[in-house]
Amino acid sequence: MDLQSQEVISRLAKTHDPAELLVLLGAPDPEAAEIAAETVVIGDPAYAGALTEAQLGLDVYHVLEEPIRTSVPDDVWDDQIGVMADILEADELAKAVGGMRDRKPAS
Repeated sequence: MDLQSQEVISRLAKTHDPAELLVLLGAPDPEAAEIAAETVVIGDPAYAGALTEAQLGLDVYHVLEEPIRTSVPDDVWDDQIGVMADILEADELAKAVGGMRDRKPAS
């Protein structure tokens, strides 16, 4: 996750109830998805950005996960996500991001 995105997420988490925020990822590989999810759940593992040691515990999903898929209208899915869903490993991406959700700090 780039430093600018970390700044925006940090600012949003400070001005809104984190329980009302959801981070939606579109990373193309499980490793990148896992690192981005870790950043918004337990802090930036690279210790480089605004979310270093910031245990925000935000809800995070990959766009290809079923709860997201079922909430996107079919025409939007087909136009915006469909090709990606056909070529990426959705199960591996969901496993990587879900593993970070499981590490969410207790509120």
